[in-house]
Amino acid sequence: MWQPVAQQGSLSERIVAQVELLLRDERLKVGDRLPPEREMAQLLGVSRPSLREAVRILQARGRLVVKHGQGVFVAEPQSGKDLRAALHRAEVNLHELFAMREVLEVPAASWAAERITPEELSDLRTTLDELDAAFGEETPDFERLANLDAAFHLGIARSAGNQFLQQTSNVLHDILLSGMETTLLIPGRREKSRREHQKILESLTTGNATAAGRAARAHVRSARGAALARMATDQARAES
Repeated sequence: MWQPVAQQGSLSERIVAQVELLLRDERLKVGDRLPPEREMAQLLGVSRPSLREAVRILQARGRLVVKHGQGVFVAEPQSGKDLRAALHRAEVNLHELFAMREVLEVPAASWAAERITPEELSDLRTTLDELDAAFGEETPDFERLANLDAAFHLGIARSAGNQFLQQTSNVLHDILLSGMETTLLIPGRREKSRREHQKILESLTTGNATAAGRAARAHVRSARGAALARMATDQARAES
């Protein structure tokens, strides 16, 4: 992925240009950690001071974030930060969150069916296998189940090829994860969700955009029904 930069002109600007290209092509994604400074300087064939200057430029542009003691990471775009802040300030209820999931995930599945790569399909299958394995553990980990479930849907959003849709989906799933436990442990929900995920994956594999969108819509509505039913049960218990 990393290529030595040409030595003519400003080295730092050439490093910046390479990182910007990787970001644009989504070979670097939000949260990815860059190689350690010494290793990255060797990969690029540049001096460490030139690399540090490039990192400072990209940090000032909001493209990278330096976490002392941890490394250099790809930053979340400002548009994503603004959306996250706005949603956290707003009184957003469960109906609205799942309505937005449908608005985002139906076209995401349709678009992904038209452009998903074999590698991306393999990643989605691996995520579903890991989800099955996590669910089969003697004491299922709520957080791991929820994160794997979200990873499947966010993987589809990435494959759709629309950066704003991807950013919005990330924010939405973060809010859902922070505000509710996974519905996968509701009796009968896991198997139903598994079948729904498989239908989405099959449609993506065959490149059937219409079927992928239809399967995504059915899954979101099914998950919403499960979440609302559990919320009603929890409220009834609290009031009894």
